[in-house]
Amino acid sequence: MTPAQFRKMALSLPETAERAHMNHPDFRVAGKIFATLGYPNKEWGMVKLTPEQQARLYEADPDTFIPVKGAWGRRGATNVRLKTVKADALRGALQAAWRNNAPKVLVKERG
Repeated sequence: MTPAQFRKMALSLPETAERAHMNHPDFRVAGKIFATLGYPNKEWGMVKLTPEQQARLYEADPDTFIPVKGAWGRRGATNVRLKTVKADALRGALQAAWRNNAPKVLVKERG
């Protein structure tokens, strides 16, 4: 997976906008960040999952989905190793992160 492919997949989700936060791209729905690129470096992305979603992905592929260090990680922020992530797994993680952060009415209508 390349950063460009991650970006394209994130931006394909309804009403997603790309902005920047702390010198790296982020992806937002209704102003809320659900994914980023380049954190902690260019080889990684991040998705904002629930702790339960994070645990399932980590258990299935611990070399690809890794909890972010500290409190953010304990709350579900999950690093994604771009080099090893499969397209279907990333798509599912991005969709989950989008649904977690989108307004409920938007999820009902479009998610």
